[in-house]
Amino acid sequence: MDLSLKGKSAVVTGGSRGIGRAVAEAFATEGANVSICARKAEEVSAAVHALEARGVRAFGQALDVADGAALGDWVTASARKLGGIDALVCNVSALAVGDNEESWDKSFRTDMMHTVNAVAAAVPFLEKSSNASIVLISSVSGFEVDFAAGSYGAIKAALIHYAKGLSRQLVGKGIRVNCVSPGNTYFEGGIWQTIEKNMPDLFASTLKANPTGKFGTPAEVANAVVFLSSPAASRISGTNLVVDGALTVAV
Repeated sequence: MDLSLKGKSAVVTGGSRGIGRAVAEAFATEGANVSICARKAEEVSAAVHALEARGVRAFGQALDVADGAALGDWVTASARKLGGIDALVCNVSALAVGDNEESWDKSFRTDMMHTVNAVAAAVPFLEKSSNASIVLISSVSGFEVDFAAGSYGAIKAALIHYAKGLSRQLVGKGIRVNCVSPGNTYFEGGIWQTIEKNMPDLFASTLKANPTGKFGTPAEVANAVVFLSSPAASRISGTNLVVDGALTVAV
């Protein structure tokens, strides 16, 4: 299927590795220009070069997305470098699982407020697009209660609610808004590799709970994100697309 993304411009937070990197690469494969950010300058630079090698324009900056001013400046610079913004993907998470002041603060500032600030910065540019889309990355932990209940799950649930509200608020501006909620996703350097090394019992029980008998991949999540961001999904807004291999049981 041609997703009609060639020449479009996508902005992805946390695009140097994991799901964010897979999303950026999937956009580039479709011919879209891509801007990314992440905390480590060397990882951003490597990712930008890899994206450019796919024949598209790419831009990146190193920053902490919890810094609202820096995040806004990067969004504006991305629009200038790429000639506008057609798609925004808010992907970064602090992965702060817990129920203490520190985990709540990290989850709120990083997962929630980076999304709110990125959306605010991008909307003026998205309004000018003929196919504007925002996709927020939530989690199955925000869709139903699991071991990550507490700050992580509650804030991920808030993102789903936020996306639904935005879909109604921005529909008049021609901007679609959706969520993607991945299940357990394994990649090099990711949280599940860390759990595999340090908490083998949790890793084994989680793997056993997956009906497919395996974890998902970043590319499988990215395919959903890029589809929702494309003109092929022009009638889809306000949905939460769960990408979990039948893990969750809620209806």
